Amino acid sequence: MEILIDPSVWIGLLTLILLEIVLGIDNLVFIAILADKLPPHQRDRARQIGLTLALLMRLVLLTMMSWLITLTEPVLVFAQFSFSGRDLILLVGGLFLVFKATMELHERLEGNQHQHGPRTAYAGFWLVIAQIVVLDAVFSLDAVITAVGMVEQLGVMMAAVIIAMGVMIVASKPLTRFVGAHPTVVILCLSFLLMIGFSLVAEGFGLHIPKAYLYAAIGFSILIETFNQISWRNLAKNESRLPLRQRTADTILRMMGGGRRVASETESTADSAGGGIQPEAFGEEERFMISGVLTLAERSLRTIMTPRGDITWIDCEGDTETIRAQLLDTPHSLFPVCRGSLDKVIGVVRAKELFTALDDGGDLAACAAKHPPIMVPDRIDVIKILGVLRRAKGSLVLVADEYGTIQGLVTPLDILEAIAGEFPDADETPDIVREGEEWRVKGTADLHQLEQSLGEVSLVSPDDEYVTLAGLLLAQHGRLPAVGDAVQLGDFRFDVLEISNRRVELVRITRIEDGLRPAA
Repeated sequence: MEILIDPSVWIGLLTLILLEIVLGIDNLVFIAILADKLPPHQRDRARQIGLTLALLMRLVLLTMMSWLITLTEPVLVFAQFSFSGRDLILLVGGLFLVFKATMELHERLEGNQHQHGPRTAYAGFWLVIAQIVVLDAVFSLDAVITAVGMVEQLGVMMAAVIIAMGVMIVASKPLTRFVGAHPTVVILCLSFLLMIGFSLVAEGFGLHIPKAYLYAAIGFSILIETFNQISWRNLAKNESRLPLRQRTADTILRMMGGGRRVASETESTADSAGGGIQPEAFGEEERFMISGVLTLAERSLRTIMTPRGDITWIDCEGDTETIRAQLLDTPHSLFPVCRGSLDKVIGVVRAKELFTALDDGGDLAACAAKHPPIMVPDRIDVIKILGVLRRAKGSLVLVADEYGTIQGLVTPLDILEAIAGEFPDADETPDIVREGEEWRVKGTADLHQLEQSLGEVSLVSPDDEYVTLAGLLLAQHGRLPAVGDAVQLGDFRFDVLEISNRRVELVRITRIEDGLRPAA
C-alpha cells in the first residue's frame, strides 16, 4: 500500500507510460508495415498477434531484468573491443534494424513494393509473424532497458507496459490507416528505424548516445512532416474547389507533357529530376486534339461559331445574276436565305437547290420556306450544341441573341476546328501561320486555338468578354492599338502589323529569348 501513496512512483509510472508509448509507436508502425504484406483479411489478425507478442515479450523480459542487468561482464574480446552479453544483444538487434530498414527503403524508393490486384503475391502469414517476433524482441529489449533505468519497482514497470500497449492496441487500426494513406510517413518511420539501429550498434561498441538526442531528432522530423501533411491537405482542399472537369483536364494535359497549363519551370524541374528529357507519349497533333476535346466544354459558343460579319447569306429580293455570281464565288454549300437583312432569315437552302430555283425562274423565298432555319440562343452550352447539330442532319444552326438578332452560325466543321484546328476554305488563308520562330496571326484568330498553338502561354480567362486576338490586344492597350504597338504576354511578344477599318488585321508573335527579356 505504501507504494500507492508515493508521489515519485506515480510520476515515474506516468513518465514511463509516455516513454513506452513513444517507443511502442515505432514498433506498431513497423508491425503495420510488415502486416501490409499479407492479404487484407489477415492483416488485423497479424497486428493483434504482433502487439500481443510484444506485450508478452516485454513482460517476460521485465521478469528477467535481474538477469539482463548482470550481462555486463565481457564474454568476447576482439582487437581493442570487448563485448558483454548486453553489448552483443544490442549489436545484433541494431544490425537487424539497419538491414530491415535498408531493404524496406530500397523496395519503396525503387517502386517495387507489391501492388494490390488479382495477381498480388502476398507473403506467408507465419513468415510475417516470425519477422514480427524478431522485431518485437528488438524493440522490447530497448523498452525494457529504458524501464529498468527509470524505475526500480517491477510492478510499476509491468503496469506501465500493459497500459501503454493497451493504448496502442486501441489506436492500431487508425494509425495503420493513416500510415497507408501517407507514404511519406512510412519513409520517415523507416528512417527512424535506421537511426535507432545505428544507435544500438554504437552502444554495442560502447559508444553511448544519449536518448535525448534521438528523441530530439525524431521530434524535429515529426514536426517537419506535420507541416508537410498540412501543406498537402490545404493543397488538396484548394484543388477540390475546382470543377471536376477542369481538374481532370489539367491532370491529363500534364500527363501529355505539354499544353497551356504546364509551366516551363515545372517541365525543366521534371527533366532535371529524371536525368534528361523523357520521350513524350503524345505527338504534337495528338496533344492538340486531346487538348481541344478537354477544353471544349470550357469554351463559350461565341468562340466556336462563325461571327455575323463572316456569314455569307442570300437576299431573295436581289437580282438573279447577282445571286448566281455570289453562289459561284463562295465555296459554301449551305446559305441562309433572307429577306432584305440577315435578321429576316426565311430558311437555310443548299446551293444546288438555289441554282435549280434560279434556272427554273422559281421563287427563292418559297424554296427557302421549305427548309426553316434552326435557331439556338447565344447562351447555349457548347456541349448541348452537339445534339442540336446532330438533329440538324447536315444543316447549319443559326445563333441569335435575346432580341432575335443573328449573331453567327455553327456547323459541324466549326466543332471539328475547335478540336483539331483550322480547316480553311479555298478562298481563305489560315488564321495562324508559323514562320520559323514567329507566328503571323489574324486579329480574328480564336484565342483558344492560338493558346494551343503557342503552348506555353495563358490567353483565355472565363471572366473575359473577348474571344479573339484583336479583343485581347484592345483589352491590353485600353484603346485601338496602332501599327507598331507591342505587348508582352508570358514569353511572347505581340506586335501589331496591320490595322484596317479600325480593326486589328494582322499581328506578329515572337518568342522572347532569355537574354532579350527585360529585367524584372
